[in-house]
Amino acid sequence: MSPQINILITGATGYVGGSVLDRLLKHPEASSFKISAIVRSEEKGRKIENLGVESIIGSYEADDLSFLTDAASRADVVFAIVSGGYVLCIQLHRSSIPHKANSDHLPSARAILHGMKRKFKQSGKAPVLIHTSGTAIVMDDSRGLTSEHMIFSDLDVEKLNLLPETALHRNVDIPLIEADKEGFVKVYLITPGTIFGVPTGQLVDLGLQNTHSMQIPFIVKPSITRKQGGYIGKGLNTWSAISHEEVVDLYIILFDAIRNSPDNVAHGTEGYYFAENFEYSGIELARATSEALVELGIGSSSEPSAFTQEELDTFFGPIWPLLATNSYAKGDRSRALGWKPKCTKKEFLENVKFETKQLLAESK
Repeated sequence: MSPQINILITGATGYVGGSVLDRLLKHPEASSFKISAIVRSEEKGRKIENLGVESIIGSYEADDLSFLTDAASRADVVFAIVSGGYVLCIQLHRSSIPHKANSDHLPSARAILHGMKRKFKQSGKAPVLIHTSGTAIVMDDSRGLTSEHMIFSDLDVEKLNLLPETALHRNVDIPLIEADKEGFVKVYLITPGTIFGVPTGQLVDLGLQNTHSMQIPFIVKPSITRKQGGYIGKGLNTWSAISHEEVVDLYIILFDAIRNSPDNVAHGTEGYYFAENFEYSGIELARATSEALVELGIGSSSEPSAFTQEELDTFFGPIWPLLATNSYAKGDRSRALGWKPKCTKKEFLENVKFETKQLLAESK
């Protein structure tokens, strides 16, 4: 009989986190897992407990994050799956919070680390933290004017660990890697590019899970307003992308590898695991949006156009350059685990059209 594994998952009702939780509940060894999840409300807590998951009510915006520390101190494995810094910067702007705020939520990461250090002192064994980063760590400032940029592999340990703290996600990634060096926790950083696709599963059926991608709506929603797909600069900015289901695959493959052969799975300074399978450009995303708007009878041209400076200021404010960067990533370390993504740009562009139609329907 397998020993019980205590698992804590944050972001359990989010776009990716909800599907990771769903997979854990359906895992062949799920009977040996005791899963706890952070949720924001008692209503969500009651629903998630019907799945056999312990709910812990709390918010990252709370002044007191001791609930996170206490929860992490009981966990053998923590899945920290929350919105990436790329998205958070935009959310901060739209909430009228200064966009200079941390790109990821460092206080919550520290609260989790405090709990995991407590766990280590009690057990003498380093617990596992599988944290969500993002390929915004390697993005540039091209502003849509060029697609030229360096390609980073997740095996490029020296280059990755020289990235500055000012790069998105690094304000959290660096303290996590330093904690790994101290030896009280083993840190693994799943690092996806743009994620696309529509999740399914128990949490979706219960109305608990966010079903929209993170990055795509930030371009699509303004395009709906202007009735034409929009891009920034020349629309040449290019990002690596991966499907939702294949990102979730990577979480589970990594989790299983850590449990089955921990000495063979890199962590800490060598712990980045990129998730990508192709690249797309800003103008390609905009064109797919324009085509969808024409199909819906909203747009008059299937060709996109550049956002004007006035539109950039109105729709995005001072953080618009973040939406027009290049980010090239290669998940070589991820693939070495046996991860085999297959989704293509064609499926991505079809999903952009689907998202456009869904977002338009929801706006009515």
